[in-house]
Amino acid sequence: MARSRRADRRDATPLKLAAFAAILIGLVLVSLRLLPGSPLESAAASQWGEPPTTDRSTAGPTDRSNRPKPTPTPAPAPLPFSDEQIDLDLKGWYAWSVLDTRTGKIIGSENMGETSTTASLIKAWIVADYLRKAAEAGQTPSDAKLADATRIIRDSDNTRAEQFYTGIGRSASIKRMISICKTTDSSPAADGGWSRTNLSPRDTARLGACIADGRAAGPKWTKWLLGEMRLVRGAGDFGIRKAFPTAERKTIAIKNGWVDRTREQEWHVNCLAIGDTWTMGVMVRYPIGSGVEYGMKNCQKITEAVLRPGT
Repeated sequence: MARSRRADRRDATPLKLAAFAAILIGLVLVSLRLLPGSPLESAAASQWGEPPTTDRSTAGPTDRSNRPKPTPTPAPAPLPFSDEQIDLDLKGWYAWSVLDTRTGKIIGSENMGETSTTASLIKAWIVADYLRKAAEAGQTPSDAKLADATRIIRDSDNTRAEQFYTGIGRSASIKRMISICKTTDSSPAADGGWSRTNLSPRDTARLGACIADGRAAGPKWTKWLLGEMRLVRGAGDFGIRKAFPTAERKTIAIKNGWVDRTREQEWHVNCLAIGDTWTMGVMVRYPIGSGVEYGMKNCQKITEAVLRPGT
């Protein structure tokens, strides 16, 4: 009887060990399912109190090609002008400058900061200053005054320009231009007259940008002034825009100036043009015996020389 009990104990020992091992294995497996990062981790264990997320292994593959693609921003069209130096066989002195009105970048000849007298080119500022000042004072110019302004811009009327210039303070107006348009090379004439205002091609392009963006004439009159400058006619219609195709010329606003300086025995011929994305200034000086037509043609010739091919 005693032997039988000892045998039973020996037979029970392996069973107990096996059961104990099974319990340990079960505990280990449960622990692994609860351990974050384990290969056996339960979806329920990863987010306590939240329903399990969809098992990615049962979902279809992600198709990245169906994701919406951002629309690329188109690169701005380049200016129609090349940023390069030109060497033309011209008499006297010449310089040019172009301002990109989208970026403010200025390109031009190495001497684009040198000044010359503006002659009638400055009339664009005189009319702009008059219109802006009237609006700031709460006044609307009469029809007669607007008709005078039209004659100054389209036909370059000197008598009316002198009247406007006196009415806005003469050289004080040029000082306002320097301040408002942020010109760096300009100065009023020593004698106070508008014709001998000193401007560089670089500042001429800046003046064009000042007119285009509304600083010169103000928000009320800028569109009107640009419209008048697109309608310049007769002797004053020459230079920069003549270098462009015929259909495009009517979209370019201009104001030119030309005068024979007997004191210096020179012609001073100057061109201002305002396009959709650019403004340009060209200035020439040369011996008086060559005549005004020489300078008018050279404003166009200089523009053609810096236009990109195909413009």
